[in-house]
Amino acid sequence: MVNPIELETLNAPQLRELTRELVERLSAQQHKDNASAETIESLKRELLFKSTRIEQLTYELARYKRLRFARTSEQLNAVQASLLEEALEADLAAIEEQLEQLREQPKSAPRLKPRREALPAHLPRVAVHHEPEARSCSCGCALTRIGEDISEKLAYEPGLFTVERHIRGKWVCAQCQTLIQAPLPAQIIDKGIATAGLLAQVMVAKFSDHLPLYRQEAIFGRAGYAIARSTLGAWVGACGVQLQPLVDALKQAILGHQVLHADETPVAMLKPGNGKTHRAYLWTYSPGAFEAIKAVVYDFTETRSGKHAQAFLGAWRGKLVCDDYSGYKALLAKGVVECGCLAHARRKFFDLHVHNNSQLAGQALNYFAQLYDIERESQQLDAHARCQIRQARAKPIADALHAWMAAHRLKVPDGSAIAKALDYSLTRWSALTRYLDDGTLPPDNNHVENQIRPVALGRANWLFAGSLRAGQRAAALMSLIQSAKLNGHDPYAYLKDVFTRLPTLPASRIADLLPHRWQPSRA
Repeated sequence: MVNPIELETLNAPQLRELTRELVERLSAQQHKDNASAETIESLKRELLFKSTRIEQLTYELARYKRLRFARTSEQLNAVQASLLEEALEADLAAIEEQLEQLREQPKSAPRLKPRREALPAHLPRVAVHHEPEARSCSCGCALTRIGEDISEKLAYEPGLFTVERHIRGKWVCAQCQTLIQAPLPAQIIDKGIATAGLLAQVMVAKFSDHLPLYRQEAIFGRAGYAIARSTLGAWVGACGVQLQPLVDALKQAILGHQVLHADETPVAMLKPGNGKTHRAYLWTYSPGAFEAIKAVVYDFTETRSGKHAQAFLGAWRGKLVCDDYSGYKALLAKGVVECGCLAHARRKFFDLHVHNNSQLAGQALNYFAQLYDIERESQQLDAHARCQIRQARAKPIADALHAWMAAHRLKVPDGSAIAKALDYSLTRWSALTRYLDDGTLPPDNNHVENQIRPVALGRANWLFAGSLRAGQRAAALMSLIQSAKLNGHDPYAYLKDVFTRLPTLPASRIADLLPHRWQPSRA
């Protein structure tokens, strides 16, 4: 800067240059102040979110502990009580895991070693050595091995327990006394005794093979080591929290497609405290049957309200293949295109034909059969060729079906079963035949209904949920397991590899573990 006396000696160009410099300095300072203010405001928002979330989780944790140790189980039968106990154990572990992630750990806090019983001596041991790659110190001297640390982890293959003894040699430099040890591989459950394979076995058995934890406890007992169901529940809860970012990434991958299937099915949810159940719902979403990826995401909710579909889809605007449930209708006003399910329309006539031997229903089924014959022929074609075949061959049949329905609707009495079947198709005709003009659209919602069948097989066991959290956790884990199956993967091998790689995988590469992109790691 110049002093006032020097200012008097400056000419016009020098004054302009000085003015420009002052403006730039003031602008830079203002920008810096604004950036600082934005940073402070961002930190305030983050702190408020964390403190609020910690308060919510702390309250929820206290409530679950009261439920866990209350005498509510007397109102339930033995199976219900066991399933409720499993859900509560998993919920408690999940809440504690989330609190651990939110709370700042003081650097000076002493590290407490977990206290647990030693693994049984009769189980076979497998040594896994971890030694430093370099055998020389940074000062140039050779390292000398002076001892080792040993930690044990429980591994499992169907019917056989083994114990992995992780041996970490201690190497020291005689010159500068530097101690070097190879680190232990990161674990999906920090300081847990279970290997990735054992955790994968528990998750697949519960959410794919429909084995509740109390049954797995007995199975493990026959293999030589009965793991308490409270421990198994804690593993389920912790794994559910750790896998949630991967499930969120799978959801975003699905929402990146213009054609989606959606459907929902009721499941029983046990209400802790009163020993009763109420009807909750599992919603199923997947990319269109002709889309490039194979994936499915489940969403567990306490009600069937359409607000849940709106919350899941968010800002997504595309073509939704669904049934005529009114909960999806609010989406249409926001720009979502409704694509009807031809199979639902056909089912109305099929039921009439089977139970009442209706001749009219039989005639309708003949039209539907012709439409589906064309679909089978064009299934392997690209979207453009499929659309051309539909326009040339299927559209005339659909037009004839519509005319047949309209003519016979005038002849049947209102309120009759055949009238209801005809009305279902006639009032939804535009949505039911939208697929004829778009080769990317499937004719029905059968693709997503096939993804609900595994739920129907197991919901009497694993989805007798003791809480909303338990249902949401089941939905998340089933999303990964079922998506792995759709892509031809063994769900056990997939989850074992995910549990092994996820702890050290950067957030930017989490999409590599999505079932439709996953490649087994090379040992």
